[in-house]
Amino acid sequence: MESSLEFSSSLGSVSSLISRCRTFKVLVIGDSGVGKTCLTHRLCAGEFLRRTEATIGVDFRERALEVDGEKIKLQLWDTAGQERFRKSMVQHYYRNVHAVLFVYDVTCPASFDGLTAWVEECRQNSLGHEIPKFLIGNKSDLRDAGRTDSHVSQELAMNFAKARGMVFFETSAKDLPKKRLNGHRDEGEELLRRSEVEDIVTAVGTMLKRHKTLVANSPAYSGSFKVHRRKREKEPWSCC
Repeated sequence: MESSLEFSSSLGSVSSLISRCRTFKVLVIGDSGVGKTCLTHRLCAGEFLRRTEATIGVDFRERALEVDGEKIKLQLWDTAGQERFRKSMVQHYYRNVHAVLFVYDVTCPASFDGLTAWVEECRQNSLGHEIPKFLIGNKSDLRDAGRTDSHVSQELAMNFAKARGMVFFETSAKDLPKKRLNGHRDEGEELLRRSEVEDIVTAVGTMLKRHKTLVANSPAYSGSFKVHRRKREKEPWSCC
């Protein structure tokens, strides 16, 4: 699979390549502070945001890639995690969705517990079982071998994903420490399976391209949508 990186900062600026691609809308949801903005930016722009702002309403980023010889576009909708910023926007989120990424923070069990409510919101907005769903454990670089009781285990997350027909990944929007990338670990540290961010792009793109029941949107964004300003977070990586 060959891929190209593209980041769109406005609704109207789309390259000539993108305009010829089938477009798939991918919804990114989860509690506030789990790293959705950093993750979507890394997925689309290939870099980690050192400073972020809390998303108010919705923002989206685009990624072009090639699957089985066809160029497609993933349009990732980065949604607000706080209810007060998203109540009036929910219908826009779930309109014409092709896939959903459920994101939680592996170091914050409360964000994992909150996934049940996000799954229920999808059901209430008529997202059926045919829509591909992915469970993403983010911030794996912050795992501490000495605090396993306060982290979300991979076994727990995999069981959650399996019960709901989701594809599970654990990753980090940041680069992983070299000792973990090389497979080395300290005494007593569990060697966990972690995925590169690019693996997620590949999996989502491949599943959407080959999914026979999904019809991609037209290349151009045809709806009207207001992207709100965002306010700064004092602690970008705090989750609870």
